[in-house]
Amino acid sequence: MYQELETDLRRFARSIARHEQEADDLIQQAVIKSLAHESMLQNLPVHKQRAWFFRVMKNQLVDDRRKEQRLTGWEDDFEQIRLDQRFTHIEVIELLADLSQEYKDIIFKRYWIGLSSKEIGNQLQLPAATVRYKLSQALKQLKKKLEED
Repeated sequence: MYQELETDLRRFARSIARHEQEADDLIQQAVIKSLAHESMLQNLPVHKQRAWFFRVMKNQLVDDRRKEQRLTGWEDDFEQIRLDQRFTHIEVIELLADLSQEYKDIIFKRYWIGLSSKEIGNQLQLPAATVRYKLSQALKQLKKKLEED
């Protein structure tokens, strides 16, 4: 089934994806889903199989973009703070002094060590979503302090 549709699927995936690797990922995920629905798809005519694959890839792309936006949306605040103003190490330490130890730890691990929210969550035994929430709260506190000063 995939071999018949391969050129169409590649063309469609490349047209909606940002780059070739993302297109390949979309195709791979669609093929994996097709294996779970193989009996249903074999009974469909080729044009409906193609439409099913297109829909699955488009939905996967939308899901991936929403997830990406949700995961990185809060980072924009911190990037804005870092780009708008140049701080010395002492000023950064003073800013972080007002935060709780937990917030300081999360910010340090994320922005100085470069760990992901999942890695931080594993270290602190917290879900990644909780780490992202706490990081966003810490950034809001920092932003508020900067606006006051």
